[in-house]
Amino acid sequence: MSFFQNLINKLFKEEDPQPKQGMLVYGDQLKHSDIDYKFAQLFTMSGGVFNYCTDEAEALSTLNKILKGENISSLFCCDQDLMKFLDVTKMHYTQSLDINNDAAFLTCEYLIAYDGRIMLSHNNILHFNSSRLPEKIIIMASISQIVANLSEAMMKIKRRGNVRNLTSISGSNSQLFNPNKKNPKLFLLLLED
Repeated sequence: MSFFQNLINKLFKEEDPQPKQGMLVYGDQLKHSDIDYKFAQLFTMSGGVFNYCTDEAEALSTLNKILKGENISSLFCCDQDLMKFLDVTKMHYTQSLDINNDAAFLTCEYLIAYDGRIMLSHNNILHFNSSRLPEKIIIMASISQIVANLSEAMMKIKRRGNVRNLTSISGSNSQLFNPNKKNPKLFLLLLED
């Protein structure tokens, strides 16, 4: 941005438009990278906390560290497999979203490499709107769930059928779609398939 344009922006108190576009520009620079690397970079840039786990034991250990580090005492979790993880940790959880939940522990439909977002559906959050989820969300996913872009995710969803209540979430620094909306603090446990 030129000195003159910068001065005009300061005079009229306009914000520099580059931070909003920074992630998309960086994503464009990564267009020839592997999609798993691109997703990890953009997810982290959006404010997400990325944790690669080679197996379920490592995922359980990482989950314990997150729960203790974030002082989480009650989780929303509606996935039967994830509940088994929580049973091992002896963490209190509810199968329905409760106002007392400090965090949510969820699976997801897809991880979108284009902008580092996570796609959720009714399968992951039931009938609840994503805006009602707690401010801390822990997602468990596998590498095979990474897709290049939203179009690819939608094609796969359409083939599977019967998926509803689609939404996506991104990290606390993301301002891609609504800069006034407060985004959750996201933790991702990414497992090898």
